[in-house]
Amino acid sequence: MNTPAQELRVKARKVIGLQVLISGLVVAGFFLGKGVLEALSAGFGGLISIILAFLLSRGVVQASDTAPQSSKKSTAILYMGAVQRFLLVLGLFGVGLAILKLEPLATVIGFALTQLAFMIMAARNGH
Repeated sequence: MNTPAQELRVKARKVIGLQVLISGLVVAGFFLGKGVLEALSAGFGGLISIILAFLLSRGVVQASDTAPQSSKKSTAILYMGAVQRFLLVLGLFGVGLAILKLEPLATVIGFALTQLAFMIMAARNGH
C-alpha cells in the first residue's frame, strides 16, 4: 500500500522525467537550428525548471509528512519553499544572463517549455 508521500514521489519522478525529455528536445532543436550557444542557453533554462520541480516535490513531500503533526508547520514549509524557489529562479536567471552571457530568448524558451511538463502531467491526470 502506497502512502501519500510515496505517491507524491512517484508523480514527481514522472514530472521530472518528462521535464528532462522536453528539455533535451528543446536543446536538440536549438542546437540544430541555431547553434551551440543557444542550445546551452536553452539547456540552462531547462535545468532551472528541473531544479525547481525537484525542490517543489521535496517541499510537498516534507509538508505532507509534517501535516499530521502540525498543519501550521506544514503550511510554513510550503510558503518558505515558494519563496526559496522564487529567489532561486531570479538568481539563476541572473547568473545565466548576466554572468554566463547566455542567449536570453533561448534561456527563457528552454525554461518555459520545460515548465510545460506540469501542465502536461496535470492534463493527463484529469486535473
